[in-house]
Amino acid sequence: MANHKSSIKRIRQADKRRLENRYYAKTARNAVRKLRATKEKEAAVELLPKVSSMLDKLAKKNVIHKNKAGNLKSKLAKMVNKL
Repeated sequence: MANHKSSIKRIRQADKRRLENRYYAKTARNAVRKLRATKEKEAAVELLPKVSSMLDKLAKKNVIHKNKAGNLKSKLAKMVNKL
C-alpha cells in the first residue's frame, strides 16, 4: 500500500477515471454494434453523426487511439453509404 498522501489520492483518481473510461468505451462499442445492425438507410444516417462524435470524444480523451477512431468512422461511413 502507498505511504504518501499524494500517491493514495493518485490511486483513487486513477480508479475513478478507469471506471469512467470503461463506461464510455463500452457505451461507444454498443453504439457501433447498434449502427452495424441497422438495415434501414434513414436510421443509419441519423445514427452515424452521434456515433462518430462519441468516437471522436474517446480519441480526444485517449480512451481509444485516434487512428482506431478514424478507422471505425471510415468503415461505418462506408457501410452506411452502401445501404
